[in-house]
Formats: sequence, structure tokens, C-alpha cells
Amino acid sequence: MSPAQRVEIISSIRQVASKAFFQQGKFGLQNETYYWQAAYHLNIRLYEKLLNGVFDILDEGQLIEEADAILSLIKLTWSTLGITDKLHDALYGWALVQQFVDTAEGTLLEHAVLQLQRVVSAKEDDCNEGQYMNSITCLKERNGSKKKLNLVQSIFLSIGTWCDSKLQDYHLHFSEEPVHFKKVVALASTIGMLSSADCADKVIVNASREKIKSYVERSVEAAIGRVAITVLESKERTHPLALLANQLRLIADRELKIFFPVLRQWSPESMMISVQKLHQFFGERLIPFLKGVSSLSEDARSVLPAAYALDNELGQLYTSALEEQKVQHSPRPYLDHYQIEKVSGPLIIDWVIGQHTRILEWTRRALELEDWEPLSFHQRQAASIVEVFRILEETVDQLFGMNLPLDITHLQALLSIVFHSLDAYLQRVLNQLDYGSFFSSIAHITEYNLRRDDGTLNIAVEKNHLYPSAPPLTRYTETAIPLIKKRLNEYKILDDIMLDRLNEMTIPKLCIRLNTLKYIQKQVGVLEDDIRNSWAAVRPSLNQTQGDEQTNMKQHKSVAIYNMNFLFKIFRIFPSFHPAEEEPVMILESDSLTHNETVDELFGTTFNIIRDTAKDIGQKTCDLIGTRVVFWDLRDAFLFHLYRGNVESTRLESFLPDFDTEGFVWVLLDGGPCRAFSDSDIILMEEDLLTLKEFFIADGEGLPESLVEQEAKFAERILHMFSLQTETVIQMLMTASELISMGLDSNKQGHTNLGDAHTLMRVLCHKKDREASKFLKVQYQLPMSSDYDDTPLGGSTSRLPRMSDVLKRSTSIRWNKKRQSSFKSMKKKIQGATNEIRNLVAIVEGNGRS
Repeated sequence: MSPAQRVEIISSIRQVASKAFFQQGKFGLQNETYYWQAAYHLNIRLYEKLLNGVFDILDEGQLIEEADAILSLIKLTWSTLGITDKLHDALYGWALVQQFVDTAEGTLLEHAVLQLQRVVSAKEDDCNEGQYMNSITCLKERNGSKKKLNLVQSIFLSIGTWCDSKLQDYHLHFSEEPVHFKKVVALASTIGMLSSADCADKVIVNASREKIKSYVERSVEAAIGRVAITVLESKERTHPLALLANQLRLIADRELKIFFPVLRQWSPESMMISVQKLHQFFGERLIPFLKGVSSLSEDARSVLPAAYALDNELGQLYTSALEEQKVQHSPRPYLDHYQIEKVSGPLIIDWVIGQHTRILEWTRRALELEDWEPLSFHQRQAASIVEVFRILEETVDQLFGMNLPLDITHLQALLSIVFHSLDAYLQRVLNQLDYGSFFSSIAHITEYNLRRDDGTLNIAVEKNHLYPSAPPLTRYTETAIPLIKKRLNEYKILDDIMLDRLNEMTIPKLCIRLNTLKYIQKQVGVLEDDIRNSWAAVRPSLNQTQGDEQTNMKQHKSVAIYNMNFLFKIFRIFPSFHPAEEEPVMILESDSLTHNETVDELFGTTFNIIRDTAKDIGQKTCDLIGTRVVFWDLRDAFLFHLYRGNVESTRLESFLPDFDTEGFVWVLLDGGPCRAFSDSDIILMEEDLLTLKEFFIADGEGLPESLVEQEAKFAERILHMFSLQTETVIQMLMTASELISMGLDSNKQGHTNLGDAHTLMRVLCHKKDREASKFLKVQYQLPMSSDYDDTPLGGSTSRLPRMSDVLKRSTSIRWNKKRQSSFKSMKKKIQGATNEIRNLVAIVEGNGRS
């Protein structure tokens, strides 16, 4: 319009308004004029425009800081425009709702709810105000017909229509902004669309409940429809059913976390409705797929876990909904599960069987390629065991990563793989040691007992066979006339094959084996914890409620049947791994304790056997390492030279880097004719033993001092026995011989003790003492040591008395009068040494050693 036209129109409005303003009102309200009712259309529009002044023009979702002041100024217009408190609250609430619709600012909706609650709770002072409010009418179309409503009713109807349009598909409108959902429901409740359960009018409550059910059904159906379209249009390689299941889970998750906590006030069964819709829709499409599954194909691995996860989640939601609804009547509504375990259970067993064969084959190949070199400078174990554990861990991850229902049969099958794989590895390590074949020549064994299936030699060799043969007994004596000495010891020259095997099985490679065994003991604990944690995360809950009791029992019985079939199948495939002799039984809810005990027994049986086997083989490896170092690799370095000829010129310092306490005792007792020790030698030898202990302790950097002291005790006591008077040792030998005659020989099992006849005899043979030599000559007819040369340079045909023959002879000797007389003086000397014997006996009784 031109300025002149605007002035003309405004003048006309002013003229009409002035005439109406000075006329008396119709309803008798304070300050009322005829203008209020006659021009309410204009007045309401003007007031709406004034109310919009509280919104920030730069950020329309926010109120300006001066909003309260603006509202106070606007209130000055009430007497002119015919606005009451109730009209103000209704119009201001409506303005806030419209501004929220335009800006999606949730704070505006909160303010709107407060304003509209004031409208609902406001009380009219008299009927005149009510008549005035009803005179302000609007024409609204509802259900295809037009109807006149007063202004407040019209505002509430408009707001209700908007709320209804949003709640009909709340998954669409509030999934991105879930915080608004609660506010919109609160707004709908405020304007009377919904009534809570504590309302006195049950008809209104039931109407609200039905309205919520309608919202849930329509919204879930709409969400499912959108998801189905998305899946059909998807270009992902994942099977459509898997994509659909995952999307339906998202719908269920939103329903649980966002919508149900709000809707439960009006409809506790709303969760059940949504679950049933989702479950039925997916089930109709899943059942045909399940009928065609015959293996864990790529599609099956994709669909089955997704279907199981959806079924499990919907089942939990359904159970929670039943508890929420407090359904008491019987029978209770039941959700028909997809029974994924019936389809996947046998398929998982078949997969495990395939893995079992593959891993055993890989274990064999890994050991065939193993060169027993360290994996790295910091990882001293063999590469093969790292690969074995890698493939076992990969198998565990794959099994539990399938996200399919697992039961104890699957756990047993998995533990069977672990057990057989590691046990096969350990047995091959033990077979590769084959220490009997390495030392067969040392043990003077010439016949091989049997051959293994793989062609390697298997020789039954006891540990004592690994030591050099004990030399025949002689008595110490010197000769002044040089004689041609007889060759004493006999050593067999190894053939080329045996030398190659010895060269291949070096000490470093044996140590790598030992490190590998320790690695197994450590790593099985890690593997056990991994499997236990994974099992705890996926094992089925025995206490989960899944419907009425009759249906539960029917399902348990069905599951038990195929569980038993699985168990029998496993036992046929893994016959050597059967931790329980009883037949498999079905596990019910009341058997949860037994179930847990069975699981613990499975873990204990599997991993404890592996630990014990690795420990035993490790001990054998340690024995092999120590025995080889001392009695094979170092035999020329120190066994045949320490204290040879005389002690003073062959002290320990020359052999210290290659020494061991075990070899020290061998030198003292089995050193042969070239070794004889006087009292002065014992002092030097004790110094050597002290040096040897310090060598192993290495100023705290070596072995623990307590361990070294324990290992050195036997050698110390042997040296102490050499320092005893000859008469004392002879008397002890006589006593020990009598024990042999009575069948009480402590050495009959091959054990060496301080007080047995074998040890005492060898002490006398190695004492550089005339009286000991005379006793051995008279009593046992032992030849002189000076007649023999025990240098290991070849064979000898000498026939010297052996220990067993000598001791047998000693038990049958009867002393004649002359001998008895000659030993009377000796007996007196022995009686004088009573304290010394008593002290030694105390040592023998408390600290015998095998």
C-alpha cells in the first residue's frame, strides 16, 4: 500500500475501535468494554505479535534476557485487548510451542508445558469469565467436519494434533533427539491427551492406554518398514537377514532405553507389544533360512549370530516387560524363540573336529621344521611353541567370536583341542630328546630294545646309566719298583651316527627346549584365563526365565537330547580325553552347582595335566643338561684329571669354570685307583669345596645361597668321613655289612647314603692310609691301586672284584682267633672313638641323600 492508503485504513480502524471501546461490555468483567469481544480476532493477533518479542532475533530458540520485563510491559495492554490471566497463559504457551516447532529448542517446550499447566489448573472466579472465554471462538476442522471451539480449546486441539502426528511415528521423529520425546509426551499429557493410571476415571485411563498401544504398534511397524527398505537397498556383502537382525536390535534398544521408560506410566505392556512385533517380523523371514543351513558357511556365520543376538535380546526385554506388567494370570504369554542352538550346536561340533585335525597337523609340521634356536634375543623360547599357542588362541577367538550359543559340550571339545595339541607337542619334545640313544655307549648298552613308529631309536636307559661306569675296587698302596701297569677302565668309541646326534643336541639347544617348556607352563595359564573369561561371557544362564514352567521344561528336555548326542560324538572322536566316567546328563536349572563343578573339573583336568607334563619333561631336560655337561662334555676336562695322582698339583682352580658339585662327589668316591686322599689333602679339598660354593653363588648374582648350601651338604659330609679315623670307618663298615646280611641294605634301591656299606667301602679304598689298605687286603683281598693305570685310552681285560661281589663275600666271613685277637686292640681304639661315631650317626640319620 501507499502511505496514503495505509493512513486511510488505520483511520477507519481507529474510528470503529473508538466507537466500540466506549460502549459497555456484555459480561460484566472489570475494565471490560464492548471492544474486547467485538474485536477479539484482531486483539488476539496483536497479542501474539507482542509475545513474539520475548524471542531473540539472533537466536530464535532462546528467550532474551529482558523477557520478564517485556512480559510486564505487555501486561499493560490487557485492559485494552481484553486479555485475562488464562488467555495470557494459553497464548504464551501456544507461542512457545510454535517457536519450538520452528527451532527444535527443547527449553521452549519445557516453558510451554509450564504455561499450559497453569491454564489447566486455573480456576475461574465466576461464570461471567467463563462466558467471556467461550465467546472467543475459532472454527476448527476435526474428523472431516468443522466445529466451533473457544480459544483455549482450539489451542489445545492444535497442540494435540501436532503431538499425535509426532507420536504416531516416534521412532522417526525422536531417535535423533530422544530428549524431546519425554517433553512431547509431557505436553500431550498436559493438554489432556493422556491420563495416568492414578486418574479416578478408569474410562479415560483405558483410553490413554489404548492410545499408547496404538502409538507403539504404528511406530514400530513404521520403523520396521524403513529398515526393511534400507536392507533391500543395501549394497553390503553381508547377508540381508544379518543386516535386518542388527537393525531390528537397534530398534529394540531404542525402544528399551528411550521410549519405554516414558510410556510405561500409561502402558506397562508397551514393551511386550514392540518385542512381539519385532520378533514375529524377523522370525517369519528366518525360519526358511534355518531349514536350509547344513554347515557353518559364510552366510550361516553371518545370519546365525545376528539372529541369536536378536532372539536373546528380545527374550530379555520380553521377560523384563512381563515383570514390569506384573502378569499373574496363567498361562503367561510366551515368546516362541528361534531355537538357534538346535541348528548351530552340531555345526559347531563339526567345525571343532576340523580344527582339531588341522592343529595337530600344524603342530607336527612346526616341530619338524624347528631348529631349536631362540625366537629373539629377548624371547629365548622356540618359534614352534609360539606358533602353536598362536593357532590355539586363534581357534579360541574364532569359536567364541562366532557369538553363537555354546554349552559344556562345545567347551569340552575346545579343551580337547588344547589338551591334545599341547600334549602332542610335549610328547614330541620328549621323544626328540631321546637321551638314551645319546648315552647308550656310555652306559655300555649295545642292543636297541625297540624302534618307534617314526623310526627313531628308543632305548630304556636309567639315569644312572648316563654316568661313567664305577671303577673296580682297589686298595691304596705305593710301589717302589716300576711295573707294567694293567689297563683298568674301558670306554667304547662312539660311532659316527651317535656323534652326529650328540653334536646336534647341544647344550644351548637343550636350554632352548627348557625355556620352551617354561614358556608352556606360563602360557597355559594365560590361555586358561582367556578361555574361562570367554566362557563366562557367553555361557547360557541356567536361571533365565523364558516363559511358563511347562514350556521351559520342554525346551530343557529338547536341549538335553542334542547335548547328549554331542557328548557321545565328542567321546568317539576324542576317546583319550574323557574326564568323567559317567554318561552325559541333561543340565537343568537345579543342577547349576553341578554344572559349575563340571566346568572346573574340565579346566583342571586339561591344564593341570599339561602343566605337570611340561614340568616333568623340564626336569628330565635339566637332568640331561647337567648330566651331559658334567659326565660327557667335561669328562676329559675335569672328571679324569681333578685330584689325579695327588691333590696338591691338581687343585680345583684349573677346573673351576667346568665344575659341578655332583662331579665332585664322583671324584671322591668313584675316582679310581689314581686318587687317594690323606688327612692333609682333606683340608685342601675342603678349601676347594668352599671355592666351588662361592663360584655358584657369584656374589649374589648366581644361584641362591640356600640352594648351593643344600646341594653341597653331601660333599661336605663325604669329606668329613674321609677325615675320620680309619678304625671308625672300619667299624661302621662292619656294622653296615651285618645289615646287608640281614636284608636291611639301604643301597638296594640304588641310593647312596653316608652310612651304607658301598660308600664306606669306597672311602676306605680312597684313603691314603696303611691301616685301611691292610684291612682291605686281609678282609676283601683287593689288589693294589699302584698296579693299575686308569687312563681312558682303550679296553682292558682285567678282572677286578666288583662292589657287589666284595660285599657278598664280607657277609660270609667268620673271623678266626688270630684275626679276632688282632682286632681287639682295634676295638679298643674304636670304643675310644665312640663320641665321634655318635656324632656321625646323628648326621647320617638326619641328612641321608639318594
